[in-house]
Amino acid sequence: QVQLDESGGGLVQAGGSLRLSCAASGRAINTCTMGWFRQAPGKEREFVAAIRWITGSTSYQDSVKGRFTISRDNTKNTLYLQMNSLKPEDTAVYYCAAARPFSTIQVMDGTQYDYWGQGTQVTVSS
Repeated sequence: QVQLDESGGGLVQAGGSLRLSCAASGRAINTCTMGWFRQAPGKEREFVAAIRWITGSTSYQDSVKGRFTISRDNTKNTLYLQMNSLKPEDTAVYYCAAARPFSTIQVMDGTQYDYWGQGTQVTVSS
């Protein structure tokens, strides 16, 4: 079992930055492919970014490439999402997710993740 606890959300003006954190317990995060997803009001949940457990390689949704960076600190067992140049359309609840340890998944498919955090609200004002 993996427990995930997100933090770092808040209200920021367009062009600003936030860093989201996802503290994991129960398993070492470098044994799990980890991802960030978001859901805006009235919209479906969408993939934002992921980092694969075995290679550490990353993937991003096209709309956040060059602005967001996913990373992990194995010593703190924490996943991060650095968000720069934020836009109003980035407003959403952001969720951290983890796949089963040592599994290979399609990282953009939220149904392939097994563990989810409670979410943290990010609001970007124009």
